[in-house]
Amino acid sequence: MPKSFSEYHLKDLIRFQPLVHSIKSFRYKIIDKKYFLKPDRFNNMNLIINKIKDRNILLTVAFEDPVVLELHLRLCSKFLNFDVHIVADNSFNSEIALRNRTIVENSGGYYIWLPENPWTKKGNPSRSHGIALNWLWQNVLKPGEPKSFGFLDHDIFPTCPDDPFRLLENFDFFGDQRTGGSKWFLWAGYCFFNFAAIKQKSPDFGLDWFAGLDTGGANWSRLFRHVDPRALPQRPIMEFASIEGVPMSKAYFERRGTWIHEVGVATDPSFRAAKRAALIELLSPFLD
Repeated sequence: MPKSFSEYHLKDLIRFQPLVHSIKSFRYKIIDKKYFLKPDRFNNMNLIINKIKDRNILLTVAFEDPVVLELHLRLCSKFLNFDVHIVADNSFNSEIALRNRTIVENSGGYYIWLPENPWTKKGNPSRSHGIALNWLWQNVLKPGEPKSFGFLDHDIFPTCPDDPFRLLENFDFFGDQRTGGSKWFLWAGYCFFNFAAIKQKSPDFGLDWFAGLDTGGANWSRLFRHVDPRALPQRPIMEFASIEGVPMSKAYFERRGTWIHEVGVATDPSFRAAKRAALIELLSPFLD
């Protein structure tokens, strides 16, 4: 959605930015609504919806990477306390989708192959991820009415016992925080919500790019605006080198509390294989 009129500078007004942003925002909403009406590509939604009422649900968005998804599921199953784990696959490659489905079902989770995403092949990962999360809200969470739910990226890994849902006994939501100017939001790769606390607020897990907010930032005006982020649970986030002798600007991992984040999107492609090998070596003690 566009910024409030008072947030635009004179140079923006001269370039008719408020009008341009309003038109583009209207177009994005039309694309969203059309996408939400599309069914998942394996037609197993009713089964999943009937499994989640009043339960604690993990939802992981997968994309084109069976190796990292299997690591993620193994460590979540080993260390996290939850009731149901759903993997929503945003992959466009059908062979990878079938591999992902097998991995998920072997882990005891539930698999959804999302409808073909209008933003993926346009090279817009933030919009692709955001519309996927909103499809899950409209088609899984709203009709399924879980007790609480958490969104996770597929390349983030717990390394010791953890129960993030326990914190929702005292908070409506929490997660890793990001900022854009004076505004803040929860990073889409690790965020948890009490369903009853937000269901009437029409949450929007997409981005608000015109306001400088990435995926999840559209909830600034709906959920976060009147909440002091310092009052919410937080965990330290630290970057560290992933490959010895390679600058962190080329390849790095993150420690997010006791979790490890591969940060796949920030990797120089020439170091991707070496970084993946380093990730498997790093996680192997926790997999045993």
